[in-house]
Amino acid sequence: MLDVAIIGAGPVGLAAAIVAKRAGLSYVVLEKGCVVNAIFDYPTYMTFFTTAPELEIGNHPMVTGHDKPDRKDALMYYRLVAQREGLTIRQYTEVRRVHAAPAGFTLEVEAKDGTPDVVEARRVIVATGYYDNPLPLGISGEDSENVSHYYTEAHPFWGLNVTVIGAGNSAADAALDLWRGGARVSMVVRAHELKRTIKYWVRPDLENRIKEGSIAAYFESQVREVHPEYVLVGRQDGTSFDLPTDYTFALSGYRPDLSFLEGLKLTQHPDECLVLTEHYESSVPGLFVVGSAGFAGKTNQVFIENGRFHAEHALSEIVRQLKGQEAALSM
Repeated sequence: MLDVAIIGAGPVGLAAAIVAKRAGLSYVVLEKGCVVNAIFDYPTYMTFFTTAPELEIGNHPMVTGHDKPDRKDALMYYRLVAQREGLTIRQYTEVRRVHAAPAGFTLEVEAKDGTPDVVEARRVIVATGYYDNPLPLGISGEDSENVSHYYTEAHPFWGLNVTVIGAGNSAADAALDLWRGGARVSMVVRAHELKRTIKYWVRPDLENRIKEGSIAAYFESQVREVHPEYVLVGRQDGTSFDLPTDYTFALSGYRPDLSFLEGLKLTQHPDECLVLTEHYESSVPGLFVVGSAGFAGKTNQVFIENGRFHAEHALSEIVRQLKGQEAALSM
């Protein structure tokens, strides 16, 4: 039986693995995709909001040639950190279910080829984030081939009509990049304005593009249906219209998916954030949830920058608990 099973190989999960290894604990990181899979899914040319030091883990310096690192910088950095630390990571291994067991936890896992396996651990750290679980729109046509919840780059959409659903950072970045890439861009926004949380250097740019008419924006509106050549947009005043659209990016948000923990019946706050101690231990003793995974109602407040420290707090408590158990057994 391992000391710790870490679910998720994002920056926060890797930070937890580094601390576990340095503490002399036996551990494994289980990741259903590739290392830092969420960053891999980011837009191809995305630049981070913060500077390199705020993304560093394990005291490994991140060296970039820019004021702020981009997606490529981050992918290379986290790969090299995992390599230099010699972290034990099982990529493309999905945790299907976590069960409480007398001595800790039993994890049902499945490899990419469907091969099942079982991992046993005294403690579990969940660091799955939320980016791989987009919020569904619940509308007709959402599952069409011309709809995506993730934006990559503008080139394939040159000369096309593209609709962007959303008003946050992801939608703002996509709309501007698509417009600069030669697409005819429309934004459909449920609220009466863009979100205030949009990056401070991006928001004025987008507002000016909307003001000059380069990007069309329909506020207090929602996409009701998606069709091959248009989307049906409904306004709050009850009217509706067809908006010519070749491709739709539904960038309206993401939420943590903790369905693999449902049998444990974790306690939640009214906003769906988990009840966690100061060391990020859940209402199930021995199960820790770090990073944004435990903050469904506050995903805009937990990032790599602060989530990486959750791992350190969790591991300090795990080390204390396990050492206490060993001391009790030796008496």
